[in-house]
Amino acid sequence: MNYRVVIALFILIDFIFLSFYTTQISISYREAKIYFLNDDFLHNIIHFSTYIFGQNDFGLRIVFIFLHFLNLILIYNLSKSILKKDSDRFLSILIYALLPGVNSSALIISEANIIIFLTLIFIYLFFKFRKLSFVLLTLLLFIDNSFAILFLSLFFYSSHKRDKFLFFYSFLLFTISIYVFGFDTGGKPKGFFLDTLGVYSAIFSPFIFIYFFYSIYRVLIKGDKNLLWFITFTALVFSLILSFRQKLNIADFAPFVVIAIPIMVKVFLSSYRVRIKKFRKHYYYMFLFLIFTLSINFTIMFYNKPLYNILYKEKHFAYKFHNAKELVSILKLSNVNRVNFDDKRMALRVKFYGIESGNEYRISSFAINSNSKKVSIFHTTKIGEEFFVTKIHN
Repeated sequence: MNYRVVIALFILIDFIFLSFYTTQISISYREAKIYFLNDDFLHNIIHFSTYIFGQNDFGLRIVFIFLHFLNLILIYNLSKSILKKDSDRFLSILIYALLPGVNSSALIISEANIIIFLTLIFIYLFFKFRKLSFVLLTLLLFIDNSFAILFLSLFFYSSHKRDKFLFFYSFLLFTISIYVFGFDTGGKPKGFFLDTLGVYSAIFSPFIFIYFFYSIYRVLIKGDKNLLWFITFTALVFSLILSFRQKLNIADFAPFVVIAIPIMVKVFLSSYRVRIKKFRKHYYYMFLFLIFTLSINFTIMFYNKPLYNILYKEKHFAYKFHNAKELVSILKLSNVNRVNFDDKRMALRVKFYGIESGNEYRISSFAINSNSKKVSIFHTTKIGEEFFVTKIHN
């Protein structure tokens, strides 16, 4: 089987799927703040994207979808030094692409996909064009404070490899990063260790994370500790240690953890292939179970609206990405384009779709008078949200 063709088809199907899903979700309040109120790197990226593709959900998210596929290609190439067979490398990017956290970063406006991409580019350059990799490494200092984790992992890696230049340079970059951006250790000490484990479980899916954690530990005890392992091990261990004291922004650590999926695949396949056929059965069933649970998580993540039938709306994990676009469609059918919202968060969200502030209509969560008209947004058979539209001025 030509796995390169299979991988190309998989990437194309994944691109079509993610592009289609952009039509099923709305801009969230956090994303609307980045788009309208911030003045940072993310703001500039999405404004450039919507300038090219239009102010719509596809234009809003296409850059992050594109970065997601570049990451798949980079992981495939970096896997060549870890996994010898094309089939193994395909399995690696398949698992990576199905991870709930990875799919979220491919659609949601955040630094995660950018951090993953730049980290993978650095690793690629480090082994192919070493001098150029140090230029990029220096630039990373000015892009995001999260790269302090990368600098620290390079410090440990260089110590292991006895690379004196990398040892001193990575330590210098780490020191400057901490000095410039700081590191929050304030507040009353309070344990969030279980919360951090829970977030990692959500990013990977629970059973995949358990085996991933085991794989990283297995390499620590006996295995080839390559650069990818050092980056993941450093990010994972430090996030868990720090979580004993404070609540972390897991987005600072998770991008450096998920990139090590090829290591997990190598550990599993090594354990599988070292055994004769009659003793492989348990590993085969374990593999099927892990892929099954990952597929279930993937399906639930994208086909989530039926969960409104069993969950209270605020408990629905995708609730903050629903309702805005549906409300705008209803308003525009009634030629309502300028509205005064009681909910200022929703006002900022619908602004992205062309609904501006105005005093002719008011939208609230309750009926203001007898002329208020109730608008219900349905997700399958369950109401996702209700609004009351009241005409203020004739």
